[in-house]
Amino acid sequence: MIQLQNEALVKEITARILEQLGGRSVAADPGKCVKVGVSARHIHLCRKDMDTLFGPGSELTPLKELMGGQFAAKETLTIIGLKLRPIENVRVLGPLRKQTQVEISATDGIKLGVKAPVRLSGDLDGSAPIILVGPKGAVSLEQGCIVAQRHIHMSPEDAKRFGVHDGQVVSVQAPSERGGLLENVPVRVDPSFTLEMHIDTDEANALGIRQGDMLPIVCG
Repeated sequence: MIQLQNEALVKEITARILEQLGGRSVAADPGKCVKVGVSARHIHLCRKDMDTLFGPGSELTPLKELMGGQFAAKETLTIIGLKLRPIENVRVLGPLRKQTQVEISATDGIKLGVKAPVRLSGDLDGSAPIILVGPKGAVSLEQGCIVAQRHIHMSPEDAKRFGVHDGQVVSVQAPSERGGLLENVPVRVDPSFTLEMHIDTDEANALGIRQGDMLPIVCG
């Protein structure tokens, strides 16, 4: 009984401190936690670049199904930056898009010599240059390389349950041994999405977060 009272007291104190620091309160309901997906570096290709890198008319080979009709493909590429230090076997995701996009971590950027901005997927104007090398050719992009901004995918039903809307920015608490508060997390809502928060490998390693962890959303 004493232990339960202590746990309740700790939760109450934590909630009040968070509220005083940022006007936030931790969602205590376990049903309002979000599962974490740790995203490694990967590439999205357009039709033109697919033809150059893998040959005219080539198609991606689905390897693993992802949310929203996307899939991890069997195909991989090598990426090269200004330091001419290649990173090999970077996974391509399908289906093909209108514009080629390379998503790396900040640590990857240091190795490559690439100053990639933190952006949401598809926001490529003014992003970093990168070179892609495939089995049939190479593509030099003037822009298209980003560090993916952490974000949460939700269906409209999930968004209603959490009381948030598409484009809203929330925070997520990582209560691990090296944990902290992940701020500036945009919510992206679409009927094809399943509930999942995407962070990159740098963020996961820094905060001790693992694939599949359930973290509470901190409501503004």
